[in-house]
Amino acid sequence: MALTKAGCTVTAVCPLSHPLAKTRAAQRIYIYNGFAPLKTLGDAVAATEPDFILPCDDLATQQLYDLYSKSRKQGKIGESICALIEHSLGSPECLPTVYARTAFMETAAAEGIRVPSTSVILNAGELEKCVGRMGLPLVLKADGTSGGLGVRVAHGIKEAERAFRALHAPPLLARVIKRAVLDRDYALLQPWLLRRQPVVNAQAFVAGHEATSAMVCWKGTVLASLHFEVLSKAHAAGHATVLRLIENAEMAGATEKIARRLNLSGVHGFDFILEAGTGNAYLIEMNPRATQIGHLTLGPGRDLPAALYAALSGDTLQSAPKLTENDTIALFPHEWLRNPQSSFLQSGYHDVPWDEPELVRACIAARTKRHRWYSHISQDVLSTPPERLAWPEKSAQRN
Repeated sequence: MALTKAGCTVTAVCPLSHPLAKTRAAQRIYIYNGFAPLKTLGDAVAATEPDFILPCDDLATQQLYDLYSKSRKQGKIGESICALIEHSLGSPECLPTVYARTAFMETAAAEGIRVPSTSVILNAGELEKCVGRMGLPLVLKADGTSGGLGVRVAHGIKEAERAFRALHAPPLLARVIKRAVLDRDYALLQPWLLRRQPVVNAQAFVAGHEATSAMVCWKGTVLASLHFEVLSKAHAAGHATVLRLIENAEMAGATEKIARRLNLSGVHGFDFILEAGTGNAYLIEMNPRATQIGHLTLGPGRDLPAALYAALSGDTLQSAPKLTENDTIALFPHEWLRNPQSSFLQSGYHDVPWDEPELVRACIAARTKRHRWYSHISQDVLSTPPERLAWPEKSAQRN
């Protein structure tokens, strides 16, 4: 999570070992305490008095709204932090809609947006009814999850039942330990200790390929947006690793309608399925925070950071130079880690942050620790200067 002051002074709240600490972006780092998250956020806000808060994951957004609710009960003492959160995210009344997948789909449908049928399921009986109504395959999604961690596609009723039990269960101890030990992130401890069971939703399967959007909006109006077709993913239910920039009127219209209906401010992301055969864009979920594509500066109307800065400062909008003329973007380090021989690393623009060498090393090292699959990355790579790593030449990336 980033807290910003006028003049783009940035303070970050993140776990101790977060890669953000390896960049020059943040002038100060507050260590996120998973045992006392609201106190961490409240202390950081009180110390820095920011003009704007930018959440960068779903948990951060959820805890900002929790902080809003807590501060609102404090009367005048909490007025300033409530005003800041409203200023940064938009109307707090949208929280139940944003975080409940079924409620969000119903809101989108009411706006005339194309969406797949979605229902909350509380038990195996309701799951069986959803299979009968929606058919198979069936997509199961847990509220409050992201990055594909809370998504399963079931091709049979037994598979659907297993997926429901897994998604409806509290966090696994192994996952809690991994996050705590490797990432020094204790956010899952409380849900594990309290045995919290996520709400699970069933969503009709739409055959097609994925697309994604990111937007900056202010008081319900979209200021800039990016729309991409997903060309490659880390795994079937995972995050995108390669994208292709597209123009899609239906995707753009859907994001504008949601921004207006929920009176949103800040940076938000949306996921779609482009239906096979028709190309119809089905909105499948919203990410109420900055996503991994928001930093890409791709010209007028497609520069989210510039649009956000202009809205905050009142200055005239000045877009950054276009990052690349290539419509295909390979995201770092994900596509390189997925397949070091990927043709997209040569044919597309490889989004390596060359001006942040410590971040490059940190990303590689962190992924190496987390995934045995990446054990082919040797210590020689980690000790090699980033500019000498075996990626396409930097000059070729500007094509």
